[in-house]
Amino acid sequence: MTKYIYFILSFALICTLTETAQAGNPDRQGEAGAFELLMMPWARSAGLHSMNTSSVSGVDALRLNIAGAARINKTQVNLGHAKYLQGSGIDMNSFGLSQRVGENGAIAFSVMSLDFGDIPVTTTNQPEGTGATFSPSFINIGVGYSHVFENKVSVGVLFRGVSEGVADLRASTFAVDAGVQYVTGEDDNFKLGISLRNVGGTLRFQGEGIVRSVEIPTGGATYNLAIEERTAEFELQSQLNIGASYDFRFTDVHRVTILGNFTSNAFSQDQFGAGVEYSLRDIFVLRGAYRYEVGSSNINEAPLYSGLAGGFSLQLPLNKEAKDEGLFGTQVSIDYGYRASKILGGTHNIGLRFDL
Repeated sequence: MTKYIYFILSFALICTLTETAQAGNPDRQGEAGAFELLMMPWARSAGLHSMNTSSVSGVDALRLNIAGAARINKTQVNLGHAKYLQGSGIDMNSFGLSQRVGENGAIAFSVMSLDFGDIPVTTTNQPEGTGATFSPSFINIGVGYSHVFENKVSVGVLFRGVSEGVADLRASTFAVDAGVQYVTGEDDNFKLGISLRNVGGTLRFQGEGIVRSVEIPTGGATYNLAIEERTAEFELQSQLNIGASYDFRFTDVHRVTILGNFTSNAFSQDQFGAGVEYSLRDIFVLRGAYRYEVGSSNINEAPLYSGLAGGFSLQLPLNKEAKDEGLFGTQVSIDYGYRASKILGGTHNIGLRFDL
């Protein structure tokens, strides 16, 4: 009975936070910033277009549904790298750790940064470049906790620090994620997940980069006064995810999982989609998905990604431990994910994962 009480309380909390997020208002499209909060740095979830809200586990859960972070054996370490929109010169680098604490809890940590390369410095007088370069710093760090009740209901909360800037200009704030997962069925093959992401403060750029010198006349003379211009505040990319999945198991060799997901975005159109994942002996996993954005009637309003995503995983066991409550023993995994885009060459994700 206790686990159902926690499930109801968690669901009520997410619904309350949803009111604060003001989700599902396309009229506000383009008004928010920190778009990197919606980028997926992990290859497994990228191959399913970030629609595995109900089944995501371990480190991947920190970017989608923190409730799944505790669904690991003991320790999970993820390393991720992505070519964001092949040809744009933007890379995503990420590191994550999820560690069991006590019988049913887990503490998780992740850091993600964007690498824009070296950008030439240009000025009004030197539009072709001054010979100097700069590189923006976009980084976010998340710390969360997840707890599983009798292996059926898991809840979690995450706090994330967000920072953007260049050498003389910076903006930073904090955001909160919350989520819940419910597992049922004879073989725990039906899963339901709800998560609310990126609910927090606003960002405003400040620093010497917006300070300018103004000449102030005083009678027959003038003097210079440094004035800091005021910049506009912008909110974070809040979103609500609701997903479900079902596992079809054919002996111990084959598993086919189908999933569906709905995403309500606070500052863009809503999205829904479906995906499928095939596992062969829990060693080779193949996945694919399609996501559709509501209301994108023409090319100018169409989302960045065309809707198609796919990927695979190669999971190599390091010992012969038997499965423990549906989890694997020590293993290393190589993951790949790809999302097609309407411009440039799509996003390629590759990851290395250790389950200990």
